[in-house]
Amino acid sequence: MKSVPILCSFVLAGVALPAAAQDLYQGGNWSAMASDRRAAAIGDAITVVVLQSAEASNTTQSSSRRSTDFGGGLRAGGVDESGQLNFGGGFTGRGEMRRSEKLVAQLSATIEEVLPNGDYRIVGRQQLHVNGENTTIGVRGRIRPSDIASDNSVLSSRIADAQIDYDGKGFVSRGAKPGLITRLFNLLGLL
Repeated sequence: MKSVPILCSFVLAGVALPAAAQDLYQGGNWSAMASDRRAAAIGDAITVVVLQSAEASNTTQSSSRRSTDFGGGLRAGGVDESGQLNFGGGFTGRGEMRRSEKLVAQLSATIEEVLPNGDYRIVGRQQLHVNGENTTIGVRGRIRPSDIASDNSVLSSRIADAQIDYDGKGFVSRGAKPGLITRLFNLLGLL
């Protein structure tokens, strides 16, 4: 029977001590239960889907005409002579330029800076080496957190101040450039 009061005193001492508890919810680490983790901090990766197309055309046409007429006559005695002289020239010129470009790519970028308004400055670069052709795709700009899709991607059309670079070096790129003789004729204005 002596053990019951001792046991009760231990229980009372345990209940009298201050209790320590910890919140189950921690605001900085909270994420929605039904969504993927989206990029939000410096160094986080994000997929940029580049869908760019551009089309431009320019047509110019000009023409000019110029003519000068001189006429006169001479009368001396029974001789009546008259003559006329005409000078004229004309020019017609036409120039036309059409250009169409389309770029479809997907690359990863990282958040470089979180701006004071909450936007992210992103930068990404991808290099491809295929059959002697080296291609580099680069993207830089500013995105809003609300433009990031649930799969952690953003469309290039949603990038503010976008700089999208696409450059290639190799056999195909060299074949697309004009040759030495063509460049020389262009320099002389013959083409």
